[in-house]
Amino acid sequence: MTSQVEHTDVGAYALGLLDDDDKAAFEEHLATCPPCAAELADLSGVAGALVGIGPLDDLGPPPSRGEAEVVDLMRRKRTADRRARRGTIVIGLAAAVTLVAGGLTVGTQLGDSGAVPPPAAAGHHDHLGPAEQFYADGTPVAGTGARGVTGGLVIESKAWGTHAALKLSGVKGPLECELVSVSKSGERRVMTGWAVPAAGYGVPGQPDPLYMHGGSPYPLEQIDHFEVVTTKGEKLLTVNV
Repeated sequence: MTSQVEHTDVGAYALGLLDDDDKAAFEEHLATCPPCAAELADLSGVAGALVGIGPLDDLGPPPSRGEAEVVDLMRRKRTADRRARRGTIVIGLAAAVTLVAGGLTVGTQLGDSGAVPPPAAAGHHDHLGPAEQFYADGTPVAGTGARGVTGGLVIESKAWGTHAALKLSGVKGPLECELVSVSKSGERRVMTGWAVPAAGYGVPGQPDPLYMHGGSPYPLEQIDHFEVVTTKGEKLLTVNV
């Protein structure tokens, strides 16, 4: 192995992925390479997280088909990295190995200081869609509904006009609906449209509300109110601003 190739083996060595010949060669290289020794020391946190898991060869029963595919992918990635002689650490393998073998996720980034990544911003949930996240992060303005319909809007001014996220419950389909902004002069602009399936939203049997968002070219100060209407002209919700 060349010195450049050996540098790529730090992560693989820490995880026990090297075969006997490569392991011996790397250990010989390690004795004369302070950067690799320091790199290996930096991986002590990952090694600690892997206590009890051991090298891939000691994981116990043969992995399932899905696990085997992940392990094979990791090994093929390492081989490709070595052939390309990119000089990158195989540290990304740590997260994948712990995920497959023990359900523990360990994340690192090349070139970082070893610090734990900061937590997600307060109120942010990865499983939420953009409209639902915007609604959850904002201050909703409640609307007045018809026939048991409830909902509200989170509204923000933009350079191009007004952005709004809608939460709507108590509506059954099939329907086609639109969110409309109505200016103080009475002009109407459709912000977004959607179809309500027969099961509906926010009703017995389908408790989840609908979240949608859209934009109006009117500045917020020019808008009188917002409406949710069907394409047949029935008004379902009015939100005054």
